[in-house]
Amino acid sequence: MNHKLTNDGSYPMIEITLSKGEEIMIERGSMVYHHGGISLEGKMNSNSGGFGGLVSALGRSMVSGESMFITKAKGMSDGARIAIAPDVPGTIKALEVSANQQWRINDSAFLACDTTVAYEMKRQSAGKALFAGTGGFFIMETRGSGTLLVNAFGDLLELEVDGKKPLVVDNTHVVAWSGGLSYNIQVASGSFGFKTGEGLVNEFNGRGKVLIQTRNVRGLASAISAHIPKG
Repeated sequence: MNHKLTNDGSYPMIEITLSKGEEIMIERGSMVYHHGGISLEGKMNSNSGGFGGLVSALGRSMVSGESMFITKAKGMSDGARIAIAPDVPGTIKALEVSANQQWRINDSAFLACDTTVAYEMKRQSAGKALFAGTGGFFIMETRGSGTLLVNAFGDLLELEVDGKKPLVVDNTHVVAWSGGLSYNIQVASGSFGFKTGEGLVNEFNGRGKVLIQTRNVRGLASAISAHIPKG
């Protein structure tokens, strides 16, 4: 995937140049513009086709808020360009997917990927699903190889888990993590953090990387709602 960011600030857009016949998958509704011949096709965001795929995509849309559909963009001529951007202001980062590095992605973090990057929507255990503030009942697990683009609200930081001590991250700040890491969603402290103000956290163990965002949409929504007149 030949791509470049328009800027390094808080409101980046990414422009992708495609060869004739080259295809990528992009988040539904993320296209800003295209030029030079791009074909766009919507397809179900599902691992299977037919009625079963429709039911699966609809179910994920209802329980996790993600779109039922994903868009395939195809270059119709060499040098065709398509620009895409996420819904929230923040950072866009390219992750390399390979046999030695697969990723788990939380909902709303996916932006685009090569068609050589396959993914599966994995259902979480009931406990994790009910507690998760991000990821919902499903998370995305990558397969294959190529480039994957993710977006974060605010800045995006990469943390290393060294295999000696666990890494604990507030659940709403987790964007993506190495597929080889084990993780558990749990209460930060006390009764859902009533005393500390902290809620649910992700505890990661093993060796790998965790990508976190410095802001979260739920926190912004809560701050804004306090200033909206009721009634």
